[in-house]
Amino acid sequence: MTERMLRPSRGRRLPAAWHARYRLTPWWGKVFVVWALSRVVTTSLVLVLASVQGPNAWTGASPKYTDFATMWDGRWYNIVAAVGYPSVLPVTETGQIGENAWAFMPGYPVAARLLMELTNFPWAPIAVFVSVMFSLGTALLFYRLMTRVQSPATALFSVVLFCVAPLSPILQFAYAESMYLFFLTLALFLLLERRYWLLYPVIAVMALTRPSGLAFALALGLHVIYRFVTRERDPFPVAERMLAASVALFSALMGLAWPIAAWAATGDLMAYTDTELAWRAPYIGYVELVPFTAWFQGGIWWLGNPWGVVVVTALILSFAVLLFTPAVRRLGVGLRLWVASYGLYLLAVFFPQSSTFRLLMPMFPLLGAAALPPNRIYRVSIVLVFVAGQWGWLLICWGVDGYDWTPP
Repeated sequence: MTERMLRPSRGRRLPAAWHARYRLTPWWGKVFVVWALSRVVTTSLVLVLASVQGPNAWTGASPKYTDFATMWDGRWYNIVAAVGYPSVLPVTETGQIGENAWAFMPGYPVAARLLMELTNFPWAPIAVFVSVMFSLGTALLFYRLMTRVQSPATALFSVVLFCVAPLSPILQFAYAESMYLFFLTLALFLLLERRYWLLYPVIAVMALTRPSGLAFALALGLHVIYRFVTRERDPFPVAERMLAASVALFSALMGLAWPIAAWAATGDLMAYTDTELAWRAPYIGYVELVPFTAWFQGGIWWLGNPWGVVVVTALILSFAVLLFTPAVRRLGVGLRLWVASYGLYLLAVFFPQSSTFRLLMPMFPLLGAAALPPNRIYRVSIVLVFVAGQWGWLLICWGVDGYDWTPP
């Protein structure tokens, strides 16, 4: 046998070398590569859409990236960062509370304003930078969260799905979602680790970044009940019970903190609630907030009666069934309690419209269930479908074409 036959060819050495390099790469390095590649793809899609964007209420034609990324609610966050919140609520011609800055919580604009003060950079690049950095942090934390319930390989693919998900462009726009998901992921990780003391500051920031305190309080309450019921096989000492219950109570109080702040600043007890209701007025007019009715109102508005009621009922039942499917059950009780609690929160207070997709983002732990099948064809296909979904969401909800009633 000749020496050439014994020596492996270059084509055979490279795969082995790359495989060894992959195995030696630390987990955070793998996550960073996934995140960076996904941002290249998403940024390319955004730039293509920006190049054909016409003049609109926020930008001129073909805006640069930072201008395009700070449209829509990004302008509201800019107002909060620049001048804060109004002490006098705006009133419409019919005497109703109009849209105003109280609908947008202070966590994200305050973080951006602090960085603006430190760097002397303007709002647009700072807002985008803050979102991008928090998206990286979320990807890293999401990997750590998923390794609590999955193998490292599956956890990494869960991160892939998070980074290329149809709504992932918003992780690099001037919206609070990126910062909020970072603190939500950290809170869920601490919950699974049972580091209850550390949840206090995380919940405080999270609940003042996006409305979530009440939903997380419900998840914590259910967590306490579950641990109490299963205490014979999983000890739950009295001191730990009291601590976990106190964190749940704190989260509930933080869920009420912003409405109370709006009341204190304006003198109007319903300032925050009426402000939120102003955004659904173009659909169903000004109505009182009656919990667990808005989805049915929305179903009837979109599909008529009785089909609207039938479809919403089917969605609720399908969601309940989803939580008990084998793939979702493998995520563990803790993450399922959060998804169920947040779903119940949305059902109680949210009116379904084009922002529904964005409001569903906190259910992202479900991506761990979608990442389970190891089949390569499936994984490549779902990534391609998700990237196509990004383009679809950008076209429908972000790009502006005349009078646009599909805000992101």
